[in-house]
Amino acid sequence: MRTRFSLSIFLVCYSSLLAAQPESRERYQGYGGYTFLSNSMNGVPGSRQPLNGFDGSIAFPSWHNLSFKIDAFAYMGTNLNAPQHVYFILGGGQYGRRFGREYAYFEGLAGDGGINKNWGANATTGETASFSTLLGGGLDSRLTRRLAFRVSGGYQWSNFALAPPTLPNIPYRIPGLPNNFGRISTGLVWRF
Repeated sequence: MRTRFSLSIFLVCYSSLLAAQPESRERYQGYGGYTFLSNSMNGVPGSRQPLNGFDGSIAFPSWHNLSFKIDAFAYMGTNLNAPQHVYFILGGGQYGRRFGREYAYFEGLAGDGGINKNWGANATTGETASFSTLLGGGLDSRLTRRLAFRVSGGYQWSNFALAPPTLPNIPYRIPGLPNNFGRISTGLVWRF
């Protein structure tokens, strides 16, 4: 009697552990690749210049197809005789579903960014972003069991302002300074 009772408790506990296991074998997604931004931070109308850079992210194990994601990306270029070295670190959610060999996802991320000190036109001093968001999605096409090719895109909003060289250096906005950007990224995903 005692053996049957112990066995039944073991089976109930073991079955609950099996049910609690994630649906997919993939627990994390590590991504690295190339990214393209539609305009530079000082790209006022008549002087728009896209920027190129790199992108890296990690998505944590999912819960009902929803994962927490941290994304870090940077862009480099020149516009209006000023260097553009901008970076962003964002975090948020990624909702994805698998369709055969493909994995489609949508993401919503928010965070902060920074830029070099002299990013304004003719190397005018500027301030960093106070807030940035990214809404987008993408498609992963499986190459091997753990490796996939990713294509993603989205809408990015960022808030940068210029600061005068004299005190008090209160940031100000130039009419036409961009806040809205298009973003495309492509690279490799490693699932581990």
